[in-house]
Amino acid sequence: MSAEAISENGARSDFWDGVRLSMPVVVASAPFALLFGALAVDNGFSVIEAFLMSATVFGGASQMVGIELFGQHVAPWLIVLSIFAVNFRHVLYSAGIGRRIAHWPLAQQAIGYFVLTDPQFAVAERKAEAGETVGFAWYMGLGLPVYVFWVIESALGAVFGKLIPDTHALGIDFLLPIYFLGLVMSFRKRPLWLPVVVASAAASIIAYKTVGSPWHVSIGALAGVLLAVILPPRHSGVEARP
Repeated sequence: MSAEAISENGARSDFWDGVRLSMPVVVASAPFALLFGALAVDNGFSVIEAFLMSATVFGGASQMVGIELFGQHVAPWLIVLSIFAVNFRHVLYSAGIGRRIAHWPLAQQAIGYFVLTDPQFAVAERKAEAGETVGFAWYMGLGLPVYVFWVIESALGAVFGKLIPDTHALGIDFLLPIYFLGLVMSFRKRPLWLPVVVASAAASIIAYKTVGSPWHVSIGALAGVLLAVILPPRHSGVEARP
């Protein structure tokens, strides 16, 4: 077997490994995609507009914020600023994942940043920490199904939105937070994990009660980052390296 065939088979295997890992995210995010489509139509969007917003923005929370503000005659700059506040954590994700995919060509890196989501970052980071290379095929196997299903389910929600039951009553909308909690717990062996999580959660709750949504997301993230920066390495049990 030639080297090219071996490489192709390896890439195909990596891709399907990523697809397998993406399935819990696809299932957990489905109610939110359907709900977004329904809410978008309720706020004056057409089915095509809801579809295009999911295809181009691909940011669940920021899309929800956007459609709520679009119908309230809010200044465009405030809408952009609010969406930026929700998505600010992706600036941190990009900075973190950048060192893991620096060996990719620039075009592949651009695609990788576009499909970057919370679980995408967490699973890729965990793979890198295990000493494994984050390859493009594996990364796209993880991210592409989430993107494709999000866009399709958003369109379905827009078309059949009136038929969607109350997700709060069914408890379906709790699937994604549970999945995210599992991702957070997977990093519990990291130095400073507990104080950073506590500080971030406390700051986010306080900000939600005082400043309001969506700013609590970015404020909570910044609080965790600042604590990690302030605490010296020796507090984490890890010796500082020159």
